[in-house]
Amino acid sequence: MPRSIAEPPRAWQRMLSGRRLDLLNPSPLDIEIEDIAHGLARVARWNGQTKGDHAFSVAQHCVLVEEIATHLDPDLGRAARLAALLHDAPEYVIGDMISPFKAALGLDYKAFEKRLMAAIHMRFGLPPQSPAKLEAFLKKADRIAAYLEATQLAGFSVVESEKFFGSPRGLEGDGATRFLKLKPLAPNDASALYLKAFRKLVQQQ
Repeated sequence: MPRSIAEPPRAWQRMLSGRRLDLLNPSPLDIEIEDIAHGLARVARWNGQTKGDHAFSVAQHCVLVEEIATHLDPDLGRAARLAALLHDAPEYVIGDMISPFKAALGLDYKAFEKRLMAAIHMRFGLPPQSPAKLEAFLKKADRIAAYLEATQLAGFSVVESEKFFGSPRGLEGDGATRFLKLKPLAPNDASALYLKAFRKLVQQQ
């Protein structure tokens, strides 16, 4: 039977967990970490324009940002580290849109992204919106991650990367060398990496 003219278009997505996520009014009850990990592991950073046999996924990027944030502040609390891991979680639904395109879409897109992020945060016991100080700190870690990805995987020169993302500061010291060997993983491996990072944080409660 044809769709009624007055019937609104479908605005929900079926997840592999069986959840049905309403995109216009997302509920924390319909959000599962396995769906997030699965989706993010299949979303490519840099529109897939990276070196390697696989795309560098948003799942790997989120793990990288959490690791950088912890390296910058070894005393960073569990909740802040979890916020770092989840900082791009809405992209499991909406994909990784480049910043200029987000700006072109305008405030409606940003409002949608914020609603989804708030639901994700509440699902995992975080405040709907992170404090401004934490958001600024995570943005710093995010830009350092972008610099590392750009120079190692996306074909950017150091000069270009410093122009767009700034010079990375704070990566000195023990353990910093791991940030200089980024290797894109296959989707299932990236998903497993993300879930491992999440479960490690949850076990710290």
